Amino acid sequence: MATGTLVSGALILFLVVFLVTGAGNAINDYFDVEIDRINRPDRPIPSGAASAKGVFIYSAILFFSGITLSLLTNAFCVAIAVANSILLIWYAASLKRTPGAGNAVISYLTASIFLFGGAYAGPDGLLVVTPLALITFFAMLAREIWKDAEDLEGDLAQGAETLPIRIGVLPAVRLGFLFLAGAIFASVVPVIWWGPYYLAGIACVDLLVLWVGIKALGCKTAACLKKSRVTTLVKYAMFLSLVVFAVSAVLL
Repeated sequence: MATGTLVSGALILFLVVFLVTGAGNAINDYFDVEIDRINRPDRPIPSGAASAKGVFIYSAILFFSGITLSLLTNAFCVAIAVANSILLIWYAASLKRTPGAGNAVISYLTASIFLFGGAYAGPDGLLVVTPLALITFFAMLAREIWKDAEDLEGDLAQGAETLPIRIGVLPAVRLGFLFLAGAIFASVVPVIWWGPYYLAGIACVDLLVLWVGIKALGCKTAACLKKSRVTTLVKYAMFLSLVVFAVSAVLL
């Protein structure tokens, strides 16, 4: 593929992600207006900087522009752009207030950035990035659940309903560990095409991930989980996984 084509393709992908993400942020402001009047009065709609109708129209324009621009890519990318747009609207309207479901949507949307980039190269590209997307999804899901567990007291005070509130901190910690284990299993798959050098690199990251998971399992309270900094450590591990993937893709 020519360099110019790669650059123009990357620019289109970036713009689609930028537009759809911006639309998601705007539609979130639209649906959260009543909550923001209390918790975030400085937000555009409660502060009077923008009207609810104006924000809704702005969001619709961004969604339409992002999906339309994705038509310059391929069917895989268009499908992801449309699916993500629907999910962002659904999330803002109701899913974010559904324990567990909101966490899963955020995790998928984060992981889908890699799927979107890989999909531009067709089925083969999608196959290569799928393990990275799965690592991101499972690790993000663990982090989202643990973060809700950390925020348990504040969420209870505000009357929010999260998964840790519904099932308890310890079960939430254990569930997060299971998802983290899923990330470890997904990370091993690329050994099939990148071989032992990749395995050596990702094994170091997986040991860090396993240590973080065991560290979390030692916590039975929200305060302990927050003090352990496991949610921050998961972010570091995700970044290191991305580095191993990037280096392997270039050198192996």
